[in-house]
Amino acid sequence: MPKPSLKDAILDAGLKVMFRTGYHGTSVRDVTAAAGAPQGSFTNHFRSKEAFAYEVLDRYFDVTRGLVAEALEDNSLTPRARLRRYLDIITGRLQADGYGRGCLIGDLSLEAAGSSELLRTRLAEIFAEWRLPFAACIAEAQTRGEVAADFASEELADFLLASWQGAILRMKVDRNPSALERFKTIAFQTVFKEPT
Repeated sequence: MPKPSLKDAILDAGLKVMFRTGYHGTSVRDVTAAAGAPQGSFTNHFRSKEAFAYEVLDRYFDVTRGLVAEALEDNSLTPRARLRRYLDIITGRLQADGYGRGCLIGDLSLEAAGSSELLRTRLAEIFAEWRLPFAACIAEAQTRGEVAADFASEELADFLLASWQGAILRMKVDRNPSALERFKTIAFQTVFKEPT
């Protein structure tokens, strides 16, 4: 009888370890110890640490897609309110982690994009996919007259995601939600304010 696969346990542990120590600070030994798995299990499932981080990133993005859908597909809210709802959902998750953990997509963009072409390329693909539901929601808000149409919805979606990542980075430094709340207040009183 074959042994059960430890791949999921290794990926789950890797996500936690990477959040704590970063991509470069994470070792195979740290990950396998956290997973309670022998080091050979790692090499059975992943050809390199880089390939492992790629799969951790994909697993993380799957969760992110679910959070995006939870907020942006809630048709009981206006499109503008759905955008705000997403930011509030993420703020709640960051609060639950004591404002010490941010977004793995943003973290890896800073840390690994300069040293791994594989991860940089995957991160670019993720951002391109990530912006699509935001652009659609913003376009709907513009059509309804809830948000000014001075800029293309795709540009506003990129702005929203990039600026939100910056607010999350600052939150990690300050260990409080001030940067997140400041971003939401300013963004929804300027770029995403309702036209008068």
